[in-house]
Amino acid sequence: MRRVSSIAVAGIGIAALAFTTTACGGSSSDSKKDKGVAIAYDVGGRGDQSFNDAAYAGYAKAKKELGVKGDAVEPSEGESQADQVQRLSDLARAGHNPVIAVGFVYAPAVKKVAKDFPKTTFGLVDDDTVHAKNVVNMVFNEEQASYLAGVAAALTTKSKTVGFVGGVENPLIKKFEAGYVQGVHDTNKSVKVKVQYLTQPPDYSGFKKPDLGKSTANGQLDAGADVIYQVAGKAGTGVIETTAARGKWVIGVDMDQYKQAGLAKVKDHILASATKGIPDAVYNLVKSVKDGKPQSGTVRYGLKTGGVGLADSNPAYKKMTKVVEAVEAAKKKIISGEIKVKTTP
Repeated sequence: MRRVSSIAVAGIGIAALAFTTTACGGSSSDSKKDKGVAIAYDVGGRGDQSFNDAAYAGYAKAKKELGVKGDAVEPSEGESQADQVQRLSDLARAGHNPVIAVGFVYAPAVKKVAKDFPKTTFGLVDDDTVHAKNVVNMVFNEEQASYLAGVAAALTTKSKTVGFVGGVENPLIKKFEAGYVQGVHDTNKSVKVKVQYLTQPPDYSGFKKPDLGKSTANGQLDAGADVIYQVAGKAGTGVIETTAARGKWVIGVDMDQYKQAGLAKVKDHILASATKGIPDAVYNLVKSVKDGKPQSGTVRYGLKTGGVGLADSNPAYKKMTKVVEAVEAAKKKIISGEIKVKTTP
């Protein structure tokens, strides 16, 4: 219900502006003032307890602490790039600044729309292929956090078999896989890693189908995995719920999933979470625009600056002294450069 209402609110506002512009032959400068930030969610939308909710957290923080206005818009079912272009164009035309596109799938749309609205700052999360003065590419060293997840998994497994479930098999999610597998094997070469993806591009539904996540998790558990690292957006909730129901460990992603209200019933089985500083990235971009010094180019968040990491909120994890110490040691070696983490499997 919340998702429908947010679409409706954004749509009504944009439609009303369009009507005013058409009726009057142009929009007044007042009508385009102080519209604040706009955020366009990725596949799956709000409520994924992960990627999109991380972006929302930064958006909500900016509205609260900076006093900016804002609108958030959900993706439509089976949308095309033309739909994405229209969405971003509508938001920019309405006077929103910055306009933040959540997810690499928006890259082609951002590239086109940024040219049409040179005075608007566009943020693009998880992609650095769009190069323009008014575009900010917010990217992360996901492989570094995933390496730490791999260390934890290798030292926690009793069956010597762990799993990896990716939403869609594309270069970004392969970074997670690469870091995780390396972390596992650097820690214990005898541990097997079962890798599975839910869908293949151009089918991105693997990020929004919890039932598919559940069936895949069941398959990995049946094959002997007792720790599964999921990188699958909303589908990842299915992985978490199934793994927890069977009494095994799961490693979360993007946000500290142990703390997510929607996962409260299964949180005791969330060993840790490989986090990305998406909330900070969104907040920092909004603040830069508000301060009159908008960011530009590529802004990278890594382990050294706290932009990625391994959340350890589960008390059970904190009691695993050997695991905690090994993860901390690996973190220091990555930061120092002693450990070079791969970005491809």
